Amino acid sequence: MPRLVVVLPLAPLTVGASFAVAEWPLHVTVLAPFQTDAAPAAIGDALRSAAAGQPPLTLVAGADELFGRRHDIPVTLLLAHAGLGRLRDAVVDAIRPFAADPDEPAFAGPDFRAHVTHKPPARLHPGDTLTLSQIALVDMLPRAHAAGRTVLAAHPLRTPETPRVGKMVG
Repeated sequence: MPRLVVVLPLAPLTVGASFAVAEWPLHVTVLAPFQTDAAPAAIGDALRSAAAGQPPLTLVAGADELFGRRHDIPVTLLLAHAGLGRLRDAVVDAIRPFAADPDEPAFAGPDFRAHVTHKPPARLHPGDTLTLSQIALVDMLPRAHAAGRTVLAAHPLRTPETPRVGKMVG
């Protein structure tokens, strides 16, 4: 059963691109890995709908911390941002119906702590500002799989177009 994850990459990703686990580009995880039997295209469409009209996010890096079961994974937390919270809520609502187990931890709200994992030599430093303009769906193939991680869908974040009001000349 596939495990998928939804991320906001710091640099845009290309659909079909693959990378090894150790070479994950810097990103903010919006929805932790979840299992699904649904077609990736259907989940990609739901993700596009959830992101529609969501503007790019400008976030600020906060303190460094250690994550993981053994508290040995260095990350930089991101300061609270209402827009990121709204985007995450929309993504959770759109993707939960596709989850094999809609109650799995990926969909839990209170435990979400936006962060960027350090990938030496790349990392964020406290006070750094970043603008995120794309959301992506990534297949979390098993660690040993030769293809590594694969980008299944990528959608831009953009402000909805303002309707034009005026007279038609005709």
